[in-house]
Amino acid sequence: MSDVRRARAALSRLVEPGDKAVHALVGEVGPVEAVERICAGRGTYARFGARVRTLDTGRDLATAAKVGARLVVPGDDEWPERLDDLPTPPFCLWVRGPVPLGEALGRSVAVVGARIASSYGEQLAAELAAGLATRGWTVVSGAAFGIDAAAHRGALAVDGATVAMLASGVDRVYPAAHSRLLARIAETGAVVSEVAPGCAPMKSRFLQRNRLIAAATRGTVVVEAGLRSGSRNTVTHASELARPVGAVPGPVTSMSSAGCHQEIRDGRATLVTSADEVIDLVGDLGQDACEPARGPVAAGDALLPRDAAVLEALPYRGGLDLERVVALTTLPPLIVRAALTRLELEGLAETDGTTWRKRRSRTAHAVVQ
Repeated sequence: MSDVRRARAALSRLVEPGDKAVHALVGEVGPVEAVERICAGRGTYARFGARVRTLDTGRDLATAAKVGARLVVPGDDEWPERLDDLPTPPFCLWVRGPVPLGEALGRSVAVVGARIASSYGEQLAAELAAGLATRGWTVVSGAAFGIDAAAHRGALAVDGATVAMLASGVDRVYPAAHSRLLARIAETGAVVSEVAPGCAPMKSRFLQRNRLIAAATRGTVVVEAGLRSGSRNTVTHASELARPVGAVPGPVTSMSSAGCHQEIRDGRATLVTSADEVIDLVGDLGQDACEPARGPVAAGDALLPRDAAVLEALPYRGGLDLERVVALTTLPPLIVRAALTRLELEGLAETDGTTWRKRRSRTAHAVVQ
């Protein structure tokens, strides 16, 4: 293994995600020299002393190998290049799972939301994820309780690709109740972390993990979120990176969806209700566009205004003569007669020779202008 790769692995053990000072140092002198300065412990780098004393990169690599994880660094074929848009991109990624990470994230959507989710939210998250996966999109989330887990399970249910971004080491299952879920994800997708194996989940790491979810994907969808939901932190990162954000509405009385509603109201999120609408939001212009939602087409929807007025005047029972139709529509007799003829031809009206009425059958075709 090259010195650069080992140095980046060491940085994932020594440095907390998002440390601006160390990222600036790495940008200035490179990862190898940065690790040497940190290990020397002079000046501001003395704060890393405790971690330097326990640093064992060989042990971290061996631990990763035991769980089938690999080290991915910038410049590798499977490095997700979108992560480079971050002000503080990860020094490396520890990846557990068979999918080439960069390829899997090429067409990917983050589906996130509340940990304490309603059955409505979990059902919608699973349906959205399944719809996205069926159409060839990778579903990315954080493997937490609630919406995250529902999104992963929805993708797995249709044998789709899903990626879990962790705030702990890839060998450390968190939450513990999701050991089987994470094992399933690792079998067909990928479990990813920027911190070294064995690292514990901490609140600050969850917040930094959210920036990876936002940056690595084409866009983010929030399915259910309260006003103080951590998933809104993901929305903030996505907005700062100019990634599209969608939010699924819930009942206006539900505090579980109040965060989604606020994101829509603030203009940071677009309202989405289906996988097609999500793909329309995050996909390629034109190629992934979906048809706008329309109501059922009724007979007569495309009629000319004068024909529609005549049709409206006609009853279903009985019939009206020409003079009565003229009186009801206030249109000239010749225009009314011409309209009645067109309505007959279109199957919308019928006559006995002297009176007219709407055709009894409701299966008439709408007029196409």
